[in-house]
Amino acid sequence: QVQLLESGGGLVQAGESLTLSCAVSGSIFRVYTMGWYRQPRRGTGIARESVALITPSGTTSIKDSVKERFTISRDNDGNTVVLQMTTLKPEDTGVYYCNANIQLQNRTVVDSWGQGTHVTVSS
Repeated sequence: QVQLLESGGGLVQAGESLTLSCAVSGSIFRVYTMGWYRQPRRGTGIARESVALITPSGTTSIKDSVKERFTISRDNDGNTVVLQMTTLKPEDTGVYYCNANIQLQNRTVVDSWGQGTHVTVSS
């Protein structure tokens, strides 16, 4: 019924930038909060964590450790969310997942996830 299509991951060196994009499609009535989560590298003992969220009105919530380097935005139709990441660090490495809280055409509300996109930052 709903798909979240992510793009933009890759391998970069420390200090470089990447932009992740996620587009929602399907039987959508309304898209509420959207955001990005990340699963750090294995062995860190860190579970999937919230990186940045944005509401339909544009209010954002960004993880403290990336606040000065990452920016989240949505396009005008509200169905695409973009995470701009600058001055990347090795600790930013992980799988980044797009998340969206969506009301379907049948008015059911679902919490949907993308398939994940890999970001690797080498030192």
